[in-house]
Amino acid sequence: MDVLRPPLIRIGGRVYRKNLIQEQAFPHEEEEDFCTGPSDCTDEPCDAFVVEETERGFQCRVEAPSPFYKYIIGKKGETKKRLETETRTSISIPKPGVEGEIVITGQQRSGVISARTRIDVLLDSFRKKQPFTHFLSFALNQPAIQEKFLQFKEEVLEKCSKDHGVSSSLFQNPAKLHLTLGTLVLLNEQEIQKACDLLQRCKEDFVELQMVADQLVERFVASGLMLKEWDRVKLHATVMNTLFRKDPTEERNNTMTGKSSFKERESFNGQNILKLFENFHFGEVQLDSVRLSQRFSSDASGYYATSGQLCFS
Repeated sequence: MDVLRPPLIRIGGRVYRKNLIQEQAFPHEEEEDFCTGPSDCTDEPCDAFVVEETERGFQCRVEAPSPFYKYIIGKKGETKKRLETETRTSISIPKPGVEGEIVITGQQRSGVISARTRIDVLLDSFRKKQPFTHFLSFALNQPAIQEKFLQFKEEVLEKCSKDHGVSSSLFQNPAKLHLTLGTLVLLNEQEIQKACDLLQRCKEDFVELQMVADQLVERFVASGLMLKEWDRVKLHATVMNTLFRKDPTEERNNTMTGKSSFKERESFNGQNILKLFENFHFGEVQLDSVRLSQRFSSDASGYYATSGQLCFS
């Protein structure tokens, strides 16, 4: 392992280096407990989060979007009760729909740390299961690009419409053409603001597009707002997709209710499209900003609504 570039591990929204430790055996040396007393750190590194000492013991606060409260409470409060019993703590959760903080209190610091660690694990697990709400994007909806895209669509339908599954419903809305950097799950205004602030802090002297994409995603993954999918960002602009056959409004409603009424996605044969249009030129565009775009939305121009934006100029 390269000691100058150790592997990184993300725990509870923080990133830690995994350092290589070479252990030496000393046969005449007895083992000692170096982690006893009030500074006991059995379950989590002491600096992973703030544990405050109070008159009645210890306290820790957890920021979590209100949609996650029900998962911490559990059916009939069973999950919350089990956490409190097993860690000997008291867990205070805001009322449903009210944004706030989960407060953990207990007489033992180790118990508060244990409860906080277990809640972090639950929150990370639930977040991974949520459909993404926003994504980082470069807009490709300039008039010249839209014109070339419509030409591409017309020629594909003219030459390949007899191929299985090929129809106009496959094509992207030209006003929403974009390069995708990564997707995010932002469940309240505080998380959206956190993402916007992080985006502004990412403004650096980037050299080329792939570096911009890689460094932006690296920052958002480290913050816990984005999941890492590849070693390097797979820059891509979707022009055809079977998902476009579906009504995005219906998809959004089903996502919110947790129900799925879609039939199996109808496939299409793209062999001729790849052969005939592998060198199709969509034009050139100057990318001067990266946007935090909201899924299932549109602004006045027809592009996705922008929650935040980082301009390079």
